[in-house]
Amino acid sequence: MTKNTVKVLLTAIALGLMTSGAIAADQPIYGSQLMTNQERMEHRTKLNAAKTAQEREQVRLEHHEQMQLRAKERGLTLPDTPPAQGGGMRQGMGAGGGMGSGGGMGGGRGR
Repeated sequence: MTKNTVKVLLTAIALGLMTSGAIAADQPIYGSQLMTNQERMEHRTKLNAAKTAQEREQVRLEHHEQMQLRAKERGLTLPDTPPAQGGGMRQGMGAGGGMGSGGGMGGGRGR
């Protein structure tokens, strides 16, 4: 393998690992303003540990109830419904979304 091939391969592996390890990290957490950093990390860990979509949804619903109680205890209000799953991604875009048409580096050969 050439040095460039090895660099590209290692970069692809690193990006894949970063993406797979951060499933919940980029999604909004309901009531996060009422949580400590430690609590947010623990919640993300629970979400990432869930094996099915139903388990993740159960974690979200339990968390939602806890945040509603915490807000009430502090005299605050939160929206009645948790944020939609997926962190507000536009329809038709998968995780990561890509660069889209014409975006990013390269592809400009001959210009």
